[in-house]
Amino acid sequence: MNRRSTTTLFALITLILIPLIQPVKAGWDPREERGSSNSNTGNRSVDEAINRLKTKDPSLKLFFSKAYGYAIFPTVGKAGMGLGGAYGEGEVYRQGRFIGTSSLSQLTIGFQLGGQAYTEIIFFKDKHSLDDFTSGNFEFNAQASAVAVTAGASADADYDNGVAIFTMPKGGLMYEATIGGQKFSFDPAR
Repeated sequence: MNRRSTTTLFALITLILIPLIQPVKAGWDPREERGSSNSNTGNRSVDEAINRLKTKDPSLKLFFSKAYGYAIFPTVGKAGMGLGGAYGEGEVYRQGRFIGTSSLSQLTIGFQLGGQAYTEIIFFKDKHSLDDFTSGNFEFNAQASAVAVTAGASADADYDNGVAIFTMPKGGLMYEATIGGQKFSFDPAR
């Protein structure tokens, strides 16, 4: 399958399946909520996601304090019925400062049925790994895996190729969040 037909197929699957996932907030624009006075990042969705992650697993605070940067996707919608897809929008931070927005997309083929919404965060160990992500051509291969956020799960987690990935279910009928094949775009802050 060539790149154009893959993109077209993914777009079609996204248009058909993602609206079926109720917890996903359609039309979320991360820049729209910037500037809220009572939050850490200025984006209510991002702040709520970070607080949920830290509450569920307090040992994640170490990743937040030691990582060179991170990309957070407050809500990723995933749906599948034979063919599936996932999509989410988020923000990217370097040493605690907002540097741009990102989108996540994924196309999956295989036995699957249902839909799910989850939060995903990617920590970058160093400048090199963050630069790879912000180059605009970043993707996870099929062997990539994420740590499901549960109490204490991050205590034994470590970086793999400069990244550490965590997911936390928000709702739905699929309680796994594979990340292999995810592709990311990056739009720097202006």
